[in-house]
Amino acid sequence: MKKLTLLLVLAATTLLFSCKSGNDQGQLTGVQANKKFFPEKPFGMVLIPGGSFTMGKEDEDVAGSFSAPPRTVTVRPYYMDETEITNSEYREFVFRVRDSILRTKLAILAEEASIGGSAPDEQQKGDMSGIDKYRFKEADSTENAYYKYMMDNYGSLGDVNSQTEGRYLNWDVELIWDQNEFPDQYYAEAMDSMYLPVDESVSLRRQMDTRKLKYTYVTLDNGAAAKGRGSLKDYLKKDVIQIYPDTAVWVKDFNYSYNDPMHQDYFWHQAYDAYPVVGVSWKQAKAFCNFRTEKRNNYLAGKKKSSGREPRFRLPTEAEWEYAARGGLEYAKYPWGGPYTTTDKGCFLANFKPERGNYAADGALYTVEAKSYNANDYGLYNMSGNVSEWTNTAYNPSSYYLGSTINPNVEDNLNKRKVIRGGSWKDVAYFLEVGTRDYEYADSARSYVGFRTVQDYMGTKMKAKK
Repeated sequence: MKKLTLLLVLAATTLLFSCKSGNDQGQLTGVQANKKFFPEKPFGMVLIPGGSFTMGKEDEDVAGSFSAPPRTVTVRPYYMDETEITNSEYREFVFRVRDSILRTKLAILAEEASIGGSAPDEQQKGDMSGIDKYRFKEADSTENAYYKYMMDNYGSLGDVNSQTEGRYLNWDVELIWDQNEFPDQYYAEAMDSMYLPVDESVSLRRQMDTRKLKYTYVTLDNGAAAKGRGSLKDYLKKDVIQIYPDTAVWVKDFNYSYNDPMHQDYFWHQAYDAYPVVGVSWKQAKAFCNFRTEKRNNYLAGKKKSSGREPRFRLPTEAEWEYAARGGLEYAKYPWGGPYTTTDKGCFLANFKPERGNYAADGALYTVEAKSYNANDYGLYNMSGNVSEWTNTAYNPSSYYLGSTINPNVEDNLNKRKVIRGGSWKDVAYFLEVGTRDYEYADSARSYVGFRTVQDYMGTKMKAKK
């Protein structure tokens, strides 16, 4: 028996070292990738090369806050949106959540009706010509044995973010929004659940209940998991976020002011498609980042010879925001340099509150299109003015004194104050300075606060020394 065992071991060892591994001639060459990796710049973003800069107030601190003393900080390379996220881009998020909720309702209702479950009494079981096409889309087990195995053994694909337990929604069939063209009462029942109650309707066309547009996602607290012990399940965080922007901010932010047209039209009318979205809280901005990440990675997962994952989209840290805003200019007061907010011909360089409240002097009353004025040297528009921008950093007035100088950031879930940067259309020039710090509470939404996203760069791309 011992002899047989020894022969098996020798045979296995011989097989292991006799296996061909290309033309490496038995040398250690590392695992070879299927193809050479080339970083791909995300659509609508620009590459911000990593480097060091002097962060904080190099000039006078007019407010006397002493919360931003100058210090040398280094950041890694990343991509950043060239403009603030626009109404049109955020509406894509809203539509996707809305459609996902409705398609899930239709799929469940079709499934219940097919087995004689709860459905309108006026239609008989099996008579589902209008709703049957919205059923869950099952994978072909002959082509996807893994799907069949997971569904048979676990009932899902193991995705904690899946609201349908891993089952596929049928996105191939278009939704019908015209109430006069609903195919049957099953469909009408599903749509009815999306509307405001009848006694709250003020027109013949019932309005969508935007409170039901909730985005649910689960994230892993990597920092806590790295430092802690136990199962990763202990560090999963589930968020359920109402993602529709608060359009009423145009009224609530200003007393004794007529802003009804902005309240009614700003987010929805196509005239404002290219304007920055506002009325979005810090939590909603974070949810948008998750949506954008999942959209991209789901697309990559469906491509052959693809890793299926890219770095996530996220809010910039305070240091990343300031580094990008400076555009490579050392000791600059504004993204364009400074020290003035106008050109030598008297043209304003940003959308803010100039000349003691003459809002229209800079060519705008409220916000302007996200791609307005001149971009800074990194190709970023409106890093000062138009709308202030959420960052990922919690506001701590002492963080500049205590924080790291390498990719500094303060992530504190208990601290509800989050840093906003850049100043807005309603702010004086002081808040446009790249070194000025300000904050809002994470659950608040304002008519003058928007955001833009960043994505980590894979590799090293540092700013060349001059």
